[in-house]
Amino acid sequence: MDTIFITGLKLDVVIGVHPWEQRIRQRLLLDLELATDIRPAAASDDLADTVDYQALSERLCAHAASSRLALIETLAEQLAAIVRDEFGVSWLRLRLHKPDALSQAADVGVCIERGQR
Repeated sequence: MDTIFITGLKLDVVIGVHPWEQRIRQRLLLDLELATDIRPAAASDDLADTVDYQALSERLCAHAASSRLALIETLAEQLAAIVRDEFGVSWLRLRLHKPDALSQAADVGVCIERGQR
């Protein structure tokens, strides 16, 4: 199985457990690895035969922008479901970073894997 990846996708979202966090937008970063077979697309040179990572990125950014959540765990699950259900990806690894969550740390976040490789 081959992998398509997206690293550092910027998501602007209302997210957090503190009341002040629900009044602002915060920048999250998303890393994705998607299992796919790139051979059909390589043979045809046709975007229809692969995962359109531009369309996928736009869809995930739009979902995040319209969300209002407390936990990044919830957003991670929602984004993973979009990738699998709407883009037909059988396996993914998703890392969602909230870099400004702790002043003492460079980064915090969650990493999830869903599906079969």
